[in-house]
Amino acid sequence: MVQVSVSEPFLISEISSRYFVFDVSTVTHMRSKHHICGVLIGNIPQATQQTVFSGIPLELMPEEARLLVEKGHAFIADDVAGHASNLANLNPEEKKAFIAELEREGLEGAQMQRQQSLQKKQAHLKRAGSSMEAIQSSKIEPLRLTPTTSYPPLHASPIPDLPKVPSSYPLFAHLHEKGYFMGPGLRFGCQYVAYPGDPLRYHSHFLVTSYEWDEEIDLLDIVGGGRLGTGVKKGYMIGGARAKDDVRAFTFEWAAM
Repeated sequence: MVQVSVSEPFLISEISSRYFVFDVSTVTHMRSKHHICGVLIGNIPQATQQTVFSGIPLELMPEEARLLVEKGHAFIADDVAGHASNLANLNPEEKKAFIAELEREGLEGAQMQRQQSLQKKQAHLKRAGSSMEAIQSSKIEPLRLTPTTSYPPLHASPIPDLPKVPSSYPLFAHLHEKGYFMGPGLRFGCQYVAYPGDPLRYHSHFLVTSYEWDEEIDLLDIVGGGRLGTGVKKGYMIGGARAKDDVRAFTFEWAAM
């Protein structure tokens, strides 16, 4: 995997109580350094009519976002509130500098487009030099750019609260600490699937379901989970936390009588 340099803590965007990462380098960094994969949910611009492959943004489970924040690898910013607050607090000098930077980038983009257009015309036109001079002396209109980030960039989370997570979070964090890559388990009727390594290289080993420490567990749930896990060549794991740092897990495998 290509090594990329990403400064920490990196940004996780909160939009409507969901957590997204829009930077490709950060997505790669999370996967290679922190065993966080998330789920790509965006369209691929070159192939918008298919649903087999997806692109950025990457959506994180609340558990993944909280784990990254707790370990100091990331911070969370409410995009809507942060953008509005950041722009409202700009002083006149910063506003002028921001607008000037946009105009400069727009002019550079327009010049690049014009140069590419001239190169194509020079390849096809066999006219007199005066015609080319007329083309080259035409006025350049700057492109209208949409900024991709607020200015100045955020350096800290404007919301101090950690992401709200389900009661299964201690088990999720415990397995992540053991080196497993964790993913959503909806397709298998469980809470998580646990991979021994990168999901691009390995099949998942466990179907994971969390219970409260004193919660009664229906025997049919254990039998059904064990049979399902064996049917898809995985173990069925249940676990829970008695205290914050006391997590236990058990695995089941269905065997015929």
